[in-house]
Amino acid sequence: MPTITVGTARIPYRVVGDGPDTLVLVHGTGPGSGMWDGLLDAFTDRYTVLLPDLSGSEAAEDDGGELTLETLAAQVNAVIDDAGRGPADVFGFSLGAVVATAAAALRPDQVRRLVAAAGWISAEQDEYMRLSMATWLSLADHPDAFGGYATLTAFSGGFLNRIGREAVEANTAYMRPAPGTLRHIALDLSLDLTPLLPRVEAPALVIGCTRDATVPVGNARRLHAALPTSEYAEFDTGHIVLAEETEAFTKTVRAFLDTP
Repeated sequence: MPTITVGTARIPYRVVGDGPDTLVLVHGTGPGSGMWDGLLDAFTDRYTVLLPDLSGSEAAEDDGGELTLETLAAQVNAVIDDAGRGPADVFGFSLGAVVATAAAALRPDQVRRLVAAAGWISAEQDEYMRLSMATWLSLADHPDAFGGYATLTAFSGGFLNRIGREAVEANTAYMRPAPGTLRHIALDLSLDLTPLLPRVEAPALVIGCTRDATVPVGNARRLHAALPTSEYAEFDTGHIVLAEETEAFTKTVRAFLDTP
């Protein structure tokens, strides 16, 4: 697995597939790029897929300091440079959607198309989101409550009932209050994408989720309105749309990315 140094961080990235085009998948808050593993087959027919593990993820190494949006965006762009695969299509989910958008703003030459799913501009624009994230962060000393709260806000009630107790408990166990995850949540609360939005040149697809209790759908709608280059799609799901409506979600993303 290639590993690069970006500032004080050591950032590993996986390379999957050998398609002629390049797709970078940018993970959200939590352990790292493994969140994408169930979707890779939907893209490797066309793409060489790059999966960076950014600062705060389990696989990255850094000084443990406060994270910034610009730091994570620079790591994404450095991976594209290191792989020699630019310009690339860049697809981010949740925090990854914000980081992907920042990467497109900071290096317009690097990003051919942008997909931002369940993203936002600033938690200060949504009191519900600000309070929800602050509450989640406050549960750091209570791992079971931390994971349970993450699961409750990440999925719709109907989806949790469909998957059953065992799967619900597995999801609860997945999201633990590791130091890197807490750094991600602190960034979720503090970041502000506003100054970078006018610098995004890439055609974009913004995706919102109507039942999203982690990043309420109004945030995705605001992000779309702020990006004149963007199209918009919405799914009637909770935050983790890639789990709740996997086939329809990947079909929508592919249709956008495959546009000449």
